[in-house]
Amino acid sequence: MISATIFEAKTNLSNLVRKAREGETVIITSGRKRTPVAKLEAIGAVPRKRLGALQTKGFVLTEAFFEPLPEAELLLWNGQDRPKKGGRKARH
Repeated sequence: MISATIFEAKTNLSNLVRKAREGETVIITSGRKRTPVAKLEAIGAVPRKRLGALQTKGFVLTEAFFEPLPEAELLLWNGQDRPKKGGRKARH
């Protein structure tokens, strides 16, 4: 169990919350006699966030991902809704 005054709790709140998430109980005290006034503890297990699609369970990157985009969709990605008149097609 960890004890901290109100001032210490305000100054080190992030660290105290991290300790609570790790299973510690933090008692917050007040006054010269350090009278306990509050208890900080984790509500429950917090699942870790998984960043990125490749880290997500069940995500499959198929071969279709690497196929060239259709011309109409490519134009939309480039901010156009239709081909420009008189323009040439881009060569790859």
